[in-house]
Amino acid sequence: MAGLKFRILLDSKSKNEVFRDILISDSDNFESFYKAILKAYNFNEDQMASFYMSNHNWDKGFEISLFDMTFGEDDTQILPGIMSESIIREYIQDPDQKMILVHDFLRMWMFLVELIGIEKENPAEPKLVLAVGDAPLEDSKPQENEDLQFETDSEIGDDEEDEFDFGEFEDY
Repeated sequence: MAGLKFRILLDSKSKNEVFRDILISDSDNFESFYKAILKAYNFNEDQMASFYMSNHNWDKGFEISLFDMTFGEDDTQILPGIMSESIIREYIQDPDQKMILVHDFLRMWMFLVELIGIEKENPAEPKLVLAVGDAPLEDSKPQENEDLQFETDSEIGDDEEDEFDFGEFEDY
């Protein structure tokens, strides 16, 4: 058993670099890792989230979700892993393994996670070993759908037929 040291960089438009280094046992699961990341950034645990295994180009690969979202679908398909059941060492394929963590699918907080070392120390619980930069407030990022504007009935008008071109079906 060993300790895995990960760097977790908050992907943001801000020019300020914000990252955390977390040391976690290779026999721990992704749910424990997820909670350690949220704690390091002072985020709440009340949102959906998924890890995605990644490559050197930061492409999204296999998904490890917080909860089972299959709703009883066919077990023969390749289904995403569940954080509480997925042991970290079983997913490490490279000495600098990369992952993407998406937290809160409405605000789309993206964390770039990279294995930066293997330590002899095997912590009993995840440990924050370095914090650089000030974490933003979790609700400081607008939800993806907040910018959408919908027309109300009064803006649409009473004569809805004028808004549609029925072409050759106009007489029906």
